[in-house]
Amino acid sequence: MKVGLVWAGNPADDNAGSNAIDQRRSLDARAFIPLLRTPGLTFVSLQLGATTRPQLARIPAGLRPYDPMDDVRDFADTAAIVANLDLVITVDTSMAHLVGALGKPAWVLSRYAAWRWLGDREDSPWYPTARLFRQSENGAWGDVLQRVEQALAALAGPHAQA
Repeated sequence: MKVGLVWAGNPADDNAGSNAIDQRRSLDARAFIPLLRTPGLTFVSLQLGATTRPQLARIPAGLRPYDPMDDVRDFADTAAIVANLDLVITVDTSMAHLVGALGKPAWVLSRYAAWRWLGDREDSPWYPTARLFRQSENGAWGDVLQRVEQALAALAGPHAQA
């Protein structure tokens, strides 16, 4: 199984409001280290931006996801990569919408009170292949990542080799 990862949005340094939202939805790549330890999976970074390479460099070499993003020129290139993945795990960015629109499985890590994903539901009426993992309180990523790790281990079960 091939799993794409997106851990941060665009900080939009020129827009204080957007930047504040981005800080609440974004993680450091190292937050995904427990996921990267899941046996039987190949991970692919779909992350763009200036902080991507330094964050990937801080992940132990044996766990680091494959990073094809230097060759990406536009959203069509990204869509072509996504088309070859089995799942994308992403924070609430445009990637969640791209993956959903392509009909590929997307696990969306959602910040607390993100209105666009509606109320207390784990699915999306817009993207039948999306599964939502919501914060239970503002800034609480620990429980979200733990639930994702458990779900990923269950999904990888048939592919994992101890």
